[in-house]
Amino acid sequence: MDCILGYHLNPLACGIAKFNLALGNQLGIPVLSLFDPSATTARRPLLSIKLSEFTYNHGRDLERFLNARPATQSLRLFLHAFDNTELERRMITEADIVYVGNAELTERIRPYRPDVVEAWCPGILIETEPFVRTELSVFTFGMAHKVRGDYYQKLDNLLKKTGRSYSLYLSTALHEGTSIETAFDVAVKNIREAFSGPVYFLGFLSDAAVLHYLRTTTYFAAFFPTGVRANNTSVHSAMSAGAVVVTNLDGGSPKGYRHMDTVIDAAICTELPTDPQVLARIGQRAMADARKFGFDALADHLVRADDNIVGSIRPKPAAETPTRPVIVGRP
Repeated sequence: MDCILGYHLNPLACGIAKFNLALGNQLGIPVLSLFDPSATTARRPLLSIKLSEFTYNHGRDLERFLNARPATQSLRLFLHAFDNTELERRMITEADIVYVGNAELTERIRPYRPDVVEAWCPGILIETEPFVRTELSVFTFGMAHKVRGDYYQKLDNLLKKTGRSYSLYLSTALHEGTSIETAFDVAVKNIREAFSGPVYFLGFLSDAAVLHYLRTTTYFAAFFPTGVRANNTSVHSAMSAGAVVVTNLDGGSPKGYRHMDTVIDAAICTELPTDPQVLARIGQRAMADARKFGFDALADHLVRADDNIVGSIRPKPAAETPTRPVIVGRP
């Protein structure tokens, strides 16, 4: 085999993509999209797919790939599922070697290919570095497309100055409409390039897991294009949990956010506090200030504003109300 051809390629979003990447690393061969122009020029590709994942249009593209294959190409096929479709049967017939992932698939495909090779899919843990306990730790979560690498570089420098070991735990979410193929990769890449300590990517986390990291790490970090705003929910969540927030402030930030009082402003910070009592005091003040931005306070604020506006509206005099003439015989 000289390459692996797959459909989905992002190992963070697809188990087969992760399998293909791990197998490619083991074999020392590249993993390509089967729609890559070079796919038809490969001499001995392994097509590793599950056809049920394909959209209708991509299924037709797969047919065109099979039609365009040169006669000299020796195709290997690894099927991760089998729905007995016409296109699957065609691939099974045309492939020089057919591999499948379990014994059940072997028996189902044997009538079409008596020489089918039964295989398996190993456990896949690409990132196998264990979490190393460090003296200081940072947790960050938020939308992947909003990651600011420059501020993480500054945070890294501040952590170095403490002379203590440190690590960062990263969880990201994706905004609807954001491409998963690039957003995760860019977020992780930007932070790992800026951060010299260990970076542990946590993927998507439940609210309970986010709360765990907010309460067990030394700092929570979140940085914004100009400064944190009153509608940045990740910072409010962290402050509500009593976390020590490292962020960036400007004139548009909430008035209650004050450097070394309720948050740490990375834009002006020259030395990170590490004393447990100082950190506890910042966390407690942050929690108290966050109550001003809770849903109870928001609901009360909206209702009072609504009452004020409605109370200021007076009905117009009857003379100003336009009337329509009545035409007899018409609706």
